[in-house]
Amino acid sequence: MRPEKTEQPAADAEKDKPAAATAAKEKEALDTAIDAYIYAYPMVTVEMTRRVVTNMEKPEGTRGPMGYLIRLRSYPAPAFKDVTAPNADTLYTSAFFDVSKEPWVLSIPDLKGRYALFPMLSAWTDVFQVPGKRTTGTGAQKYAITGPGWSGTLPAGVTEYKSPTGLVWLIGRIYCTGTPEDYKAVHAVQDQMSLVPLGSYGKAYKPEPGKVDPSLDSKESVRDRVNGLDGNTFFKMFADLLKTNPPAPDDAPMVAKLAKIGIVPGQDFDPSKLDSAVTKGIADAPKAAHEKIMGHFKDAGTGENGWTFTTKAGVYGTDYLQRAFVTAIGLGANRPQDAIYPTSEADADSKPYSGANKYVMHFNKGEMPPVDGFWSLTMYNGEYFFVENPLNRYNVSSRSKFTPNPDGSADVYIQNESPGKDKEANWLPAPKDKFVLMLRLYWPKEKPPSIIDGSWKIPPVRIAAPSDTTKEKTGTN
Repeated sequence: MRPEKTEQPAADAEKDKPAAATAAKEKEALDTAIDAYIYAYPMVTVEMTRRVVTNMEKPEGTRGPMGYLIRLRSYPAPAFKDVTAPNADTLYTSAFFDVSKEPWVLSIPDLKGRYALFPMLSAWTDVFQVPGKRTTGTGAQKYAITGPGWSGTLPAGVTEYKSPTGLVWLIGRIYCTGTPEDYKAVHAVQDQMSLVPLGSYGKAYKPEPGKVDPSLDSKESVRDRVNGLDGNTFFKMFADLLKTNPPAPDDAPMVAKLAKIGIVPGQDFDPSKLDSAVTKGIADAPKAAHEKIMGHFKDAGTGENGWTFTTKAGVYGTDYLQRAFVTAIGLGANRPQDAIYPTSEADADSKPYSGANKYVMHFNKGEMPPVDGFWSLTMYNGEYFFVENPLNRYNVSSRSKFTPNPDGSADVYIQNESPGKDKEANWLPAPKDKFVLMLRLYWPKEKPPSIIDGSWKIPPVRIAAPSDTTKEKTGTN
């Protein structure tokens, strides 16, 4: 009877083999689809942003058709949801344009010493060029942005910038103090800028009106639109985008991985040709990928006094998770030489921020953020958008006139309710619930004291002492 006892487990094991093989195949497909989703997330987000922003007949506010310069005339309001983590320090002059068929020429007037930068992003969100005060000075400049594989002759005085993708996103930022007088001065600079196809350069040019897609007429944020796409729709959009926005040469291993789930650059994505394991992996990938992207926060950069920042933004190489994470919380981020964005979701004691508490950020005398451009501390809600408040103040910055402490130091009061009229100059209004802080350092100093080499430390944010917040000493190390 003993043989009968040993044969039964063996038979069960044989039966389990197909199930185990199927499970292994589904896991491999899911892992591959998650990696592919993370890789594709920036491009799909840029495309969705383009669709929403350019869904206009003519420029209006923060939006305008393809090939039009969109000249933002004031800081974004809390209702602005087109791009996460906007700033209230510069006036944007932006545009989406297609260089897959023809180069476009960007003309920048004399800025007369004013700080500005004009980063040009590929469809992957990499900053491939960034003219501006730090790199090219503030004199008048002209650039021809050419697409992949383009060759030809350019007019005299026009510098070529090669784009690695057909889609280009210009996100120009011109520093502005926010006063009526300075708004007017920056508007004059914006009005002198131009963007025209190479074939129309030097001629009278009037762009065609944009075509409006009524289905995009919604207040839903771009991020919610992208995150709401099912796997098949997401990857179909991605495959279409790859036709004019090729992968980088270093992406070859990822391109090989994409083929395992039916995505081949230059070809349509057809999920009907995929087996059930791959189909299931694609269906389950978005949720798992989102969790992995946002879970990257703790590993996205350097941790310091409750702040996380990175010097890996703007140019990402093959660090696809980092690129996706920056896309999710700060789409359009600059190169670190131009800006570093320390971000904090919790105080120095690792407790998430809540408007139910009052906080203090203390700067010792002479230890404000070291920059050659400017700095700002911006308040966002839990979704990385501006917060409505009685002062219409979304940040404090290098242009703020802080009320100093007797020893010359300064305290920033971060709370929902006013700290009192005598302290409102130092107040950064917070919502009643969850919030996020972002410290921007534009053109950070590279010599000590510097955030880049660690010789300047970001002060922690602590819950204020109930007795006297002006005596709170939580300064830098």
